[in-house]
Amino acid sequence: MMRFTRREAIGRLGGGLGAVALAAMLAEERARAEAKTPNPKPHHAPKATAVIQLFMHGGPSHMDLLDPKPALEKYDGKPPPAEVADDEKLTGNLLRSPFKFTPAGKCGTPFSEVLPNIAKHADDIAVIRSMFTEHRNHEQALWMIHGGLTVAGRPSLGAWAAYGLGSENRDLPAYVVLPDPRGLPVDGIRNWSSGWMPPAYQGTQFRSEGSPVLNLTPKTARPVAVEKGRMDLLAELNATHRAARPGELELDARIASFELAGRMQLSATDALDLSKEPPAVQSLYGLDNPVTRPYGLRCLMARRLVERGVRFVQIFMSGQPWDTHNNNAAQTRSCCEQTDKPVAGLLADLKRMGLLDRTLVTWGGEFGRTPGAQGKDGRDHHPYGFSMWLVGGGIKGGTIHGATDDFGYRAVKDRCKVSDLHATILHLLGLDHGKLTFRHHGRDERLTDVHEASPIKPILA
Repeated sequence: MMRFTRREAIGRLGGGLGAVALAAMLAEERARAEAKTPNPKPHHAPKATAVIQLFMHGGPSHMDLLDPKPALEKYDGKPPPAEVADDEKLTGNLLRSPFKFTPAGKCGTPFSEVLPNIAKHADDIAVIRSMFTEHRNHEQALWMIHGGLTVAGRPSLGAWAAYGLGSENRDLPAYVVLPDPRGLPVDGIRNWSSGWMPPAYQGTQFRSEGSPVLNLTPKTARPVAVEKGRMDLLAELNATHRAARPGELELDARIASFELAGRMQLSATDALDLSKEPPAVQSLYGLDNPVTRPYGLRCLMARRLVERGVRFVQIFMSGQPWDTHNNNAAQTRSCCEQTDKPVAGLLADLKRMGLLDRTLVTWGGEFGRTPGAQGKDGRDHHPYGFSMWLVGGGIKGGTIHGATDDFGYRAVKDRCKVSDLHATILHLLGLDHGKLTFRHHGRDERLTDVHEASPIKPILA
């Protein structure tokens, strides 16, 4: 009797991704046990069941967008006072904002003129003006904002959410990433890494142009009987292959990915078909404008994904567009022109569909920008005080929390660490940051690690 290796057998059977996936589905429960994954469930009643993180790579300028500083107007072009002078002497005289601010909504929260559409949602938004972080370099600040420490290789916030809660829809990943089709952000795929967790918890990339997931369906359909025979044989081969390799997390993750792809092939591809959205909804996201269309596509995909039970969705921009070392005014305006309408459209659409009450949306970058000028008209990296905003599930809208000093240099009132932000997001998902642990090298690791952290209660509904 002629015998084949698993690889040869799969090759002779055609090796279709869908067939491998469907076969692996039969081993799902054992895969979960061998990977030592938890039985996902919250620690307390959640206010949000999903998160959409609108990550603004490069560090948006807080005093140009969310934290107006009249003192910068008054002292424009003058040296900063000693108490707010740049500790590392990287910038020069103070630089006023080129943008005007207007109170928005019934709450009167000031928003910059370059965020006119987001400003319409002021009464739903909580702005945190007192964020601070631990490093002024992009990479270290990115590791901090995503993974909780200024070191690489840790699981991202999305991976922790997927680990702790799983997906509400077994036909879609718990954690989806929507990168810019024009290129990856700074630090690439490490932004959505699962670190030392099983690879099954890393973010799954969906494309916003062309086929969202490549190689999802076979080119030629096969009869049901043939498909079933292939699945039965591949299930047996997979089981034999895995039994000989216990504890291989990469193998478990690969089979889990195949398995998930099979389920997506059968029942979930409609989540990625934006043509089903009516023209009015597409226009709401700016899909009819070439400037807003790229970001708008990803915002609309995010809504369709959380609508179908995806737990955590991240939207990234290419490179680090908010990194305004030169020509701060023009670059900041350009970033807002690309994102303001799509983000506002996302908030309006979530609210229209009754999804905003259970979906937490976050907006912000890894740090802010300096009040002093870099060169003639730029702003440098700034970790000592910056702004972010949150809206949706469990958030008290129309809120401003914390403050920086008169020049926007340091967070001085109700200061918020990155670990506090992480604790808040996990809390709203029903997770206690102190109890959500993963055993690694003999230590119970946490997203917030050694940092003291607590949810930011004043912004909670």
